[in-house]
Amino acid sequence: QRRLSRCSPDARPGGADGGGRRITADASQWAHDGDRAVKYNHIGIPTTDRFAGEIDLPHLKVTVSDHANNPFGIQWQRYWADAPYPELVKTVPHVAFEVAELEAALEGYKILIPPNSPSPGVLVAMIEVKGAPVELMQIDRSIRKDL
Repeated sequence: QRRLSRCSPDARPGGADGGGRRITADASQWAHDGDRAVKYNHIGIPTTDRFAGEIDLPHLKVTVSDHANNPFGIQWQRYWADAPYPELVKTVPHVAFEVAELEAALEGYKILIPPNSPSPGVLVAMIEVKGAPVELMQIDRSIRKDL
């Protein structure tokens, strides 16, 4: 493994977390936050505008774009007026990371949205890190071979 610093041009999202820990990465594309391995999945960008390729998710009260249709995982998100999420989640872009064990990955962080399953085989939660929302995702690849 190699240690990445915040100013390294190939540093993973997150860099140093301000708490003395450093994010490191290896050739498998997984980064490590102490004992916790994380892998970039997408960036969610809230907007109030319409966008191409809208996908309505009525059970979540949000409209999204497909983050898998571009090489950088950009996902536009428009939250519905009655979406029951914190303003921080509805107004500030978030980065989403896959984790092996969601419950373990949540330890020590402020939880904005508790663990829930937006679709079969996917368990997600939102935490706050240095004032920004971060989504953590546990994906069961035996159920979700498409992700």
